[in-house]
Amino acid sequence: MNELRRHSEDYLGLRRALGYKLVGEGQLLASFVTFCEQAGVSRLGTEVAIAWTTAVAGSAAYLARRMRVARCFARYLHSLDLSTEVPPAELFPAGKHRPVPYIYSNDDVLALMAAARTLKPSLRAVTFESLIGLLAATGMRVSEAMALEREDVDWTAALLTVRNSKYGKFRELLVHPSTLEALRAYSAERDRLRPSRRAPSLFISSRGTQLCHETVQPTFRQLVRQAGIEQPSGSPQPRVHGFRHSFAVDTLLGWYRDGADVQARLPLLSTFLGHVHPGSTYWYLSAAPELLNLVVARLDAVDGTPV
Repeated sequence: MNELRRHSEDYLGLRRALGYKLVGEGQLLASFVTFCEQAGVSRLGTEVAIAWTTAVAGSAAYLARRMRVARCFARYLHSLDLSTEVPPAELFPAGKHRPVPYIYSNDDVLALMAAARTLKPSLRAVTFESLIGLLAATGMRVSEAMALEREDVDWTAALLTVRNSKYGKFRELLVHPSTLEALRAYSAERDRLRPSRRAPSLFISSRGTQLCHETVQPTFRQLVRQAGIEQPSGSPQPRVHGFRHSFAVDTLLGWYRDGADVQARLPLLSTFLGHVHPGSTYWYLSAAPELLNLVVARLDAVDGTPV
């Protein structure tokens, strides 16, 4: 095996052992190593990293991602061989902009659930209605909800167990009694409509299989149009992941309005959402104008400045 390829497999194995899945990054790194092999390069450097990064057309964000893959691998090789050149961070820098999320109102959620009830066949309708309700009520990642299995619901303790989430994390979510009752009703209807199943999943397709992004995303876009909440180009767009943003913002808004110590509670929200870095949760403090205004008002009150 080529030494560069062997190092790349060692590098990926090391990072995956730390909890990183590296699906897309793994594919890009394999492409980079192949490019180096075909170019007869045995030692990485800035020149070959630039050549590979620009070998395909793509957006600035995509080119930045390609360079990041090459740069991170070069850093690893530099720790083994100091003669390895690490491409400068200034080359193809990643953008700092994070898209403003669409924040769903209660009326939006109800409209989407109503639209879901019109889907055919009936199992597809009840599945999407319940999936949307759970995402809005818990802020789970859609991938986490799709991966839930029947045994992950503790009906007695009102707990959902999220396994093998982002970065391989595990957590338990305490759900509201109304959410649990909705899941119970869905489970009964699911089993009535599909008594034989092909997967142990909580949410299943009309074929009895686990839901996947390839079916969930197009259906959700259809429901957005049907619910009448499409937004003009250039505005924040309603996406499945937006339920997560909305849950976080609504939680923070409630805490500020109640006069709670938000800074003390933020770690609780981080844990509930499954954030690895607290900064991911702090970002929500500026995610919605209403929330930002409450933050400013709280700071003004502390400073003694009239609000």
